[in-house]
Amino acid sequence: MSVALLTGGSAGLGRALAHALATEGWRVIVDARDGDRLATSIAHPDVVAIPGDVTDAEHRRALVAAIQVAAGLDLLVHNASTLGPSSNWLPLLADVSAEDVRQVWDTNVGAPVALTAALLPTLIRSQGTLLTISSDAAVEHYPGWGLYGASKTALDHTTLTFGAENPAITAYAVDPGDMRTQMQQDAFPDEDISDRPLPETVVPHLLALLRSGLPSGRYKAADIPVPERVGR
Repeated sequence: MSVALLTGGSAGLGRALAHALATEGWRVIVDARDGDRLATSIAHPDVVAIPGDVTDAEHRRALVAAIQVAAGLDLLVHNASTLGPSSNWLPLLADVSAEDVRQVWDTNVGAPVALTAALLPTLIRSQGTLLTISSDAAVEHYPGWGLYGASKTALDHTTLTFGAENPAITAYAVDPGDMRTQMQQDAFPDEDISDRPLPETVVPHLLALLRSGLPSGRYKAADIPVPERVGR
């Protein structure tokens, strides 16, 4: 059985992807800061929920221990992310403090790098895949999104550098596009975001990418074709 570790699996794209992988026969280990929501988010016997904050070194050690118990790792997905210190406004860069930078960097860059490094030998042995969830804000420049976008740019860079330094693995940084998630609602608290696609619509593109054999790189989920299902 293939094994995946996915951070930020209690809601949105993380929950949708974890459920899809488990349905396809993967053993999936997921984490999230909200333990209660994580415990009820995915009811599947092949999903192991480990509550905790990925920026906490002790929690990361628990995730590594879970992978050791699973005796392998085929897919590492960095999905956990934060907009910043406030969940209902996006500050201009001129108003961002050093503490704001530290908080966002710890979650969006530091923790993924540390966890990847800890699990890298296991991922190399399986010739597995490193997948990080990026954003168009990593390459575009939107007012208020500078801190978050810069962290995603750094995440893209570190992800693809892991791939360049370790050719036995495949490394993907993927822009999923706008989705109807809590993070999007937090970013636009006064807007109706019901026109945005659900995270479940992005998952088939991610699964197609994992099966594609494409080289390491940065991709837009929408650009990955999804094979048509053969009728019964």
